[in-house]
Amino acid sequence: MDGFERRKQKKMEQIYNAACELFFKHGFQRVSVNEIAHKAKVSPATIYNYFGTKEQLYTDSLMNWMDKQLAVCEDILDSELSFPEKTKEIMLLEAKNIKIVADELPKAPSSELSGLMQMMENYSEQKVAQFVRKFVALGKQEGYIRIDQTEEMMMRYFTMFKNELGRHWEASNQERTTLSMDQLIELFFYGLAGRGQQQAQDESQNGSAF
Repeated sequence: MDGFERRKQKKMEQIYNAACELFFKHGFQRVSVNEIAHKAKVSPATIYNYFGTKEQLYTDSLMNWMDKQLAVCEDILDSELSFPEKTKEIMLLEAKNIKIVADELPKAPSSELSGLMQMMENYSEQKVAQFVRKFVALGKQEGYIRIDQTEEMMMRYFTMFKNELGRHWEASNQERTTLSMDQLIELFFYGLAGRGQQQAQDESQNGSAF
């Protein structure tokens, strides 16, 4: 990447950060391109040159934000935490993100809403699904996920828990939700039968998949 491209990427990142902060705080209608430009320390003309319209800036900024959240999940999955701890951190992050998106979509420009929803669906089918496959593969490798479970079923299971946690996060005290995560993670891995983490780990060490 040459100097021009680096400067362009830096400016775009400044614009994305400023746009997301202002859009999330005030909504699409109440934020002007001039306000975003001022916060990003660029000219309004630069924003129009890069994005064309305020609507396109909104869509691109939301997709950029989703990429960043997914990158954080990737970092957690690649960290030295235990697999249950990784799952806990990822689910907490996703619960917060679900609430942000749920709060944000009603503020989206009506002309862009249908296309935005389709883009988010495509994002889930492609990038999120790829992450879940990596998550499932690691869980199977470490003995926390049954070998015979399909990726499709685990995708549904993970999404079900994540969505329910998002609703719980929105409806209750966030600190209390964080404290209850250990029980939710126990349920996520071991279900209502309650075999418990130690038994599952003993079986994994003895070569028995669960």
